[in-house]
Amino acid sequence: MSDTEIRDDRAAGRLEAVQGDEVVGHIEYFVLDEPSRALVPVHTIVEPAHEGKGIAGSLARELYRMAEREGVVVAPLCPYVVKWAERHLDEAPAADPRLLTAAKDWLRAHPERF
Repeated sequence: MSDTEIRDDRAAGRLEAVQGDEVVGHIEYFVLDEPSRALVPVHTIVEPAHEGKGIAGSLARELYRMAEREGVVVAPLCPYVVKWAERHLDEAPAADPRLLTAAKDWLRAHPERF
């Protein structure tokens, strides 16, 4: 993983793991504004040739670090990020259930986004 760069493409809603010129994995997310600001991961994808190398976990960890730097929370809808958070309670504080409900409502209202 040391040769993997993780970068945020906020405009596209993607946190990307990049090796050289190749995107080897990413988390698709959106920013929820109401009832409070949160990063909402929806999908985590790692290219098959790069699975099992810790890329998805590094992406999830960086998403939570990003949220912490921005003073917001993560409201995970992505099954992988939910499971990762359950295994890393010290790094991944639980989101308020109202945020999760609001995130699901936003996703239903914007089906074209994902």
